[in-house]
Amino acid sequence: MPHRPFLLATCAAALAAPAPAAGETADDQLHSLIGPEIVVTGAYARDRLELKTGVSVLEGAALVRELRPTLGESLARQPGVSATSFGPGASRPILRGQQGERIRVLTDGIGTFDVANTSVDHAVTLNPLMADRVEVIRGPGTLLFGSSAIGGVVNVRDRRIPREVPDEIVHLDAFATLASAAKERGGSAALDLPVGRTGLVAHVDGSWLKTGDLRTGGFVFSPELRAEAAAIGGEVEEQSLIRGRIPNSDTESWEVGGGLAWIGSGGSMGLSLSHFRTTYGIPNTLFLEAGDEGDADGDIGGTGLGIRGMGGGEEPEQDIRIRMRQTRVDLRAGVPLAGGFEALNLRFGFADYRHDEIDDMGAIGTSFFNKALEARADLVQRARGGWRGASGVQLLVRDFDTLGAEAYIPRNATEQLGLFTLQEFELGAGLRAEIGGRFEHVSVRSVVADVRRSFDALSGAAGLSLRLAEGWRVALNLSHAERAASAEELLSDGPHLATRAFEIGNPELRKERSTGLEAVLRGRGEGHAVEASLFVTRFSNFIYLDPTDSFEDGLRVFEYRQAGATFWGFEIDGRVDVARLGESRLALVGLVDFVRADLRGGLGPVPRIPPLRLLGGAEVAGGPLGGRIEVEHVTRQDRTARFETETPGWTMVNASLAWRPFGPGNLTAVTLSANNIFDVEARRHASFLKGEAPLAGRDVRLAVRLSF
Repeated sequence: MPHRPFLLATCAAALAAPAPAAGETADDQLHSLIGPEIVVTGAYARDRLELKTGVSVLEGAALVRELRPTLGESLARQPGVSATSFGPGASRPILRGQQGERIRVLTDGIGTFDVANTSVDHAVTLNPLMADRVEVIRGPGTLLFGSSAIGGVVNVRDRRIPREVPDEIVHLDAFATLASAAKERGGSAALDLPVGRTGLVAHVDGSWLKTGDLRTGGFVFSPELRAEAAAIGGEVEEQSLIRGRIPNSDTESWEVGGGLAWIGSGGSMGLSLSHFRTTYGIPNTLFLEAGDEGDADGDIGGTGLGIRGMGGGEEPEQDIRIRMRQTRVDLRAGVPLAGGFEALNLRFGFADYRHDEIDDMGAIGTSFFNKALEARADLVQRARGGWRGASGVQLLVRDFDTLGAEAYIPRNATEQLGLFTLQEFELGAGLRAEIGGRFEHVSVRSVVADVRRSFDALSGAAGLSLRLAEGWRVALNLSHAERAASAEELLSDGPHLATRAFEIGNPELRKERSTGLEAVLRGRGEGHAVEASLFVTRFSNFIYLDPTDSFEDGLRVFEYRQAGATFWGFEIDGRVDVARLGESRLALVGLVDFVRADLRGGLGPVPRIPPLRLLGGAEVAGGPLGGRIEVEHVTRQDRTARFETETPGWTMVNASLAWRPFGPGNLTAVTLSANNIFDVEARRHASFLKGEAPLAGRDVRLAVRLSF
C-alpha cells in the first residue's frame, strides 16, 4: 500500500492523543438507552425535534422486530428507505431513491471500508446482529460526513468500544434468532467486564448466522422471464417455472471482536479489533442462448435484468459465490476541554478487506482488495447564549485493486481531506438557525490507467426552525452540495456479470452539484408523534450509468455520463394513541413515502426509483406485553428508464408479539413475528435482480434478546 508510512504515522498520532483532562464529554454522559428523540450521529447529541432534515431512529424492541441478515432489509420499512435487494446476501439501503456513491454507511460514525459502493452484489461489512442502535439521516444536510453523503447517512452503533462502566460484575447482551423463510438461525453475544475500580472496561463479542436458500411467495422468476422462456421451450421453460426457493441464495457469516476502553471523570479512550467473514451465493438466472449479441433480450437496463443473452452460445457461470473477509481496527477518544470548548472527540479506523468471487468448481474468478483508513477530529463548542456548534477535520485514504476475469476497475488510490463546521443559534421567540459548511479536496489516481484527477468541493447549508407550539416545530433547510466523481465512475472499463453490464467510466467527469430545499414538520407529545418532510433536489452534472445499444462480451455497454436531474418527494410518519390500559397503550401507526426522479433534457426517469408506498397498522406498547399488526402496500412502478420493465405493486400483512419479562426498562425481550402472512409474490423495482430474486415469502421469526 503506497501510504503505509503515512498510515503508521496517523495511527501513532491518534494513539498519542492528549491525556483526558478533568470533566466528562457529552457523549460519555449518554446512557445506551438514550431514546429515539435524541440523535447521536454527529459531533454531539442533538434533540431530534430541532433537526432540519428527515431522521429515523431504530432501537430497542423496534430494532429486534426489524432485524434481518442484511442492513438494507433491516431498514426497508423506515420512511424514505428502500433496499437494493440483490438476493439475501447483499442488500444496501436506498434513501430517497439515491444509493451507491451518494449514501454513506457508517459504523459508529466512521466508514465501513468495504466495496459495497462498487456494485450491488457486494455486501456491506456490517453485521446487523451486533447493532445497538441505527440512525438514518435523509437528505443532503449531512455536511459532517463528506461529499459521498450527499443523499444521506446510515449510522450503526455498537458497543465494541464501551461507552460506560457497567454496574454489574459482568454485563451480558445476547441475541438469538430463528426464521422459517430461509431456515435462518443465528446469534450474537457481547460481554463487558469492568476491571476493578480503574475505569477500564474490557469487551468481547462474537456472532454467527447461517441461512439456506430463501423461500419466496409464488414463482421465483417474473412473468416477463417466464414468457421469454416459454418461447424457447424445453429445459429453459421448465427451469423458469420453479416456485419456492431461490437457487444459490444461502449465506453464512461470523464475526469476532474485542475492545478495551478507559472511562473516567477526565474523559474516555478506547480501542477495538474485529474480524468479519461471510460467504453468500449470487442467485442464479435463466440462460437464453442468443444467436448474436444484438439479439440479446431481457430487461438489461438496471432493474430486473432477467434472461441473460451471452452471444455465441457461451454458457454463463452458475452458482457464483462471494467469500468476503475484513480485519478492522478502531479508536475512539473524548478529551474534555475548558473555556469556550466542551470537548475534542477523536475517531479513527483502519481496515484490510478482500473478497473472492468463486465459481461452482471452487475456482476464484475475480478478487477485490481494499485497504482504507478514516480519521476525524471534532472540536465541540460549549453552549453559550443560545450558540452551539462544532468544527472538525476528516481524512479518508483508500487503496483499491482487483485481479481476475472481472477486474473491470484498475488499481487506484483515493485521498479525501475535509474541513467542516456546523453552528446553531437560538434567535428567540422560538426561532433557531443553523448554518454549516464543508470544504473537501479529493484526489483519485491510477497508474495503470494513467489517470490522475483532483477535485475541490465546496458545500454549505442554512436552515431555520420555528416552534409552533409546545412539542411542535417546522423547519426549512436550504443546501448546496458538491461531490467529486469516484474512482468507479472515472475508471471502470470491463465486463460486470453481476449486473449484466459492460461498464465504461469517463475520466473527464466533472463535479456533481446539487441544490436542495427541504421542509420538515415535527410534533411530539403525550400520545402522539408526527414527522413529515417535503423535499426537492436539483442536480447539475448528475452522474449515472447510461445503457447504450452496443454490446461487448455479450453484455450491454453502459457508459457513465452526466446530465441535469431533479428529485422530489415526501415522507409522512406518525403515531397516535387511541386507548390506554395500565402501562400499555394502543396506537395507530402510519407511513407514506414517495420520490420521483427525472433526468432533464428529455432523457426520461432516473433508473431504479422506488414507487409510492403506504404502511398502516396498530401497535400495543409500553407494558410487558406488546404487539403490532401492519399492512404495507407498494404501488406499481410504471415510470421506467430505458430498457427497464414495469414492476407490479404488492401488499403484505405483517404481525408481531413481544414479551418483556422484566418490564420496558430492560432490553430483555422475546419477539415472535410473522411477515408476509399471505405469502404474496413481491419484487422491488430498485433491485437489479427483481426478475429472479423476489422478496421473502411467509416468514415466521423468533427473536430473543437478553440484557443483564
